[in-house]
Amino acid sequence: MIKALIIDDEPLARSIVLEYLATYPEISVLEECGNGFEGLKAIATHHPDLIFLDIQMPKITGFEMLELVDNPPGIIFTTAYDEFALKAFEAQAVDYLLKPFSKERFDKALQKWLNSDKNKAQLATQTLIDNNPHRQSEEQSRVVVKNGSNIKIIPVHDILYIEAYDDYVKIFTKDSYHLKKKTLSHFEEVLPVADFLRVHRSYLVQLKQITRIEPMEKNSHIAVLSNKTQIPLSRTGYLKLKEVLGL
Repeated sequence: MIKALIIDDEPLARSIVLEYLATYPEISVLEECGNGFEGLKAIATHHPDLIFLDIQMPKITGFEMLELVDNPPGIIFTTAYDEFALKAFEAQAVDYLLKPFSKERFDKALQKWLNSDKNKAQLATQTLIDNNPHRQSEEQSRVVVKNGSNIKIIPVHDILYIEAYDDYVKIFTKDSYHLKKKTLSHFEEVLPVADFLRVHRSYLVQLKQITRIEPMEKNSHIAVLSNKTQIPLSRTGYLKLKEVLGL
């Protein structure tokens, strides 16, 4: 039996997927979820083989939800994106259903997944998550992290700095830090370039948090942040910081 979840904020969209799945007795829908928070709990509870996932949802988007899942299962996206924007999905061999979709189109997507090499399909999904080609406006202004069963949405302007930490990063705010399984290079690409600067191979800093630059031994320098944290500057980072700050 194939275990499936439907995660979509539109009741009608969920009911259509359920209706179309009626001709697939080998697939059991274990739960329907109306947002990404419910979806994360359902994934942890049921360990599904396949998820029918909307991208544009309230609270957190489908991509933000998937970023918080270790080893995501098979995904068939259900979305209102236009076909031009979906070229990236095709390039990654991850299928999607463009709303409104017919039973014929649904069958085609599902058969593609059923006949696929599941390991390759999972790798394609992970690649798409890591290189989210259609970052929504809300995704550009926040970072979603998970601590145990708790989900926290961090506004970008609350981030003091980000530090590389093995396969993760530590995202520091005024009160604490949070781990996220992403690279520093990822955040260097997605955070506003006018607000954040890579000043060291291990540090990305919000420029407004820098109160001063101080010299250290052997021609090295540090940036002192508003909370007194001292961030080492690489030689290249120091030069870039001087240029950005007009020093």
